[in-house]
Amino acid sequence: MAIVEVQLSEQARAHVRAIDAWWRLNRHRAPDLFAQELDAAIAILADSEVPGVIYDERRSVRRLLLRRSHYHVYFTRQSDVHFIVAVWSAFRGGGPRL
Repeated sequence: MAIVEVQLSEQARAHVRAIDAWWRLNRHRAPDLFAQELDAAIAILADSEVPGVIYDERRSVRRLLLRRSHYHVYFTRQSDVHFIVAVWSAFRGGGPRL
């Protein structure tokens, strides 16, 4: 049973749509990998009180790494909800605007 609900911001949804479309078009050997890793990360968020590592302590933003696709899932905890605010490539020079 889930400990907390997981929601995505509109920005995070837009990131997911763009990343998933790119991944399916360009990663022919594993077109579902990003989606599978994101689903697994959402399950981790739902089953954990304090997952991931601190990214921005001032804003209480944490992140989880999708190890094989190399994306970070950035999220905050708001009451009983883990709120995903961005999904961003770990290879980009810096993090997303939060």
